[in-house]
Amino acid sequence: MPAERLLPTTEAEDLLKLTREIARDELAPLAAEYEEQERFPREQFKLLGRSGLLGLPYAEKWGGAALSYEVYLQVLEEIAAAWMSVGVGLSVHTMSCFALSEHGTDEQRDRFLPDMLGGDLLGAYALSETHAGSDAAALSTRATRDGDQYVVNGTKAWITHAGHADFYTTMVRTADTGGKGISCLLVDADTPGLSAAAPERKMGLTGSTTAQMIFDNARVDADRLLGDEGQGLKIALVALNSGRLGIAACAVGLAQAALDEAVAYAKQRTQFGSAIIEFQGIEFLLADMAAAVESARAMYLEAARRRDRGLPFVRQASIAKLVATDAAMKVTTDAVQVLGGAGYTRDFPVERYMREAKVPQIFEGTNQIQRMVIARQLRNG
Repeated sequence: MPAERLLPTTEAEDLLKLTREIARDELAPLAAEYEEQERFPREQFKLLGRSGLLGLPYAEKWGGAALSYEVYLQVLEEIAAAWMSVGVGLSVHTMSCFALSEHGTDEQRDRFLPDMLGGDLLGAYALSETHAGSDAAALSTRATRDGDQYVVNGTKAWITHAGHADFYTTMVRTADTGGKGISCLLVDADTPGLSAAAPERKMGLTGSTTAQMIFDNARVDADRLLGDEGQGLKIALVALNSGRLGIAACAVGLAQAALDEAVAYAKQRTQFGSAIIEFQGIEFLLADMAAAVESARAMYLEAARRRDRGLPFVRQASIAKLVATDAAMKVTTDAVQVLGGAGYTRDFPVERYMREAKVPQIFEGTNQIQRMVIARQLRNG
């Protein structure tokens, strides 16, 4: 029961058709096996790159597709519905390209962006630290200028694609002036002195590697500075506004997958001589799940359309992220309930969906932070 979509062009419809084919044939059949083995899907990201799906919202000049966020997010939702780890990875990669696309010089964009958008390179976003998560301005990883290089020391935490990415969009401290002392560096994975710690042992998204990245006198050329010194925190926070829409779309895809599985099971499972979907207790549960999925989808599309039109969308992005991720947690939990004992086993995917639904409420800004952002926007608006 695929999601019904209202797309703006026939080209967008063709793109969604291609995406569904890739999701159905190349992603969904591998998801359970890779997640159980905690295996990183590097070849699948290369496939997305060859298919033109890694740079959708960016300019054609550098290998992107110049698509609207309204369309890009619906592509992302389809991928996440098939395999959440890959959907989240695509969202993270897209966010990792933002600083270079928006704040790099033409020379920097010409040099790096085509490979980043074409699928040859996979990105990671290195902002958080163990003591600086929600309080990003407290980060302490330091970059000290030494001639035509920066010497970087410190540890980044909770980095998606750590140890597998080809580049890290990294926020570092270049001055002791709080949030105004943070800068952004584009760091190659093979930089001497840069290494990944052991992967975190996670509840879900086990195919998506998360680990600390350790900078030990890592030398980064000064021409890898994106924007000016001191602009890093602003760059990071603006990128997160769009990144939250990506996570919202992924959460909706996960919830849609759980709803589809629950409906299919309820149609074929019989008790007392009837399919359980005919029982009011089940049909009301499924109806509430469908309402949550479609409401969340409407929220992220509203925020995306505002972004596409150049309108303020910070509040709407936080609302979309909050609503969609909370909805995914509830819908996946209810899907397990619909399947009963079967839903608690690994014979069905809903138990994995439920585990995967938790972390979207935490990353890209916890849902408590989203409530703070929304309230601040109301207070100052």
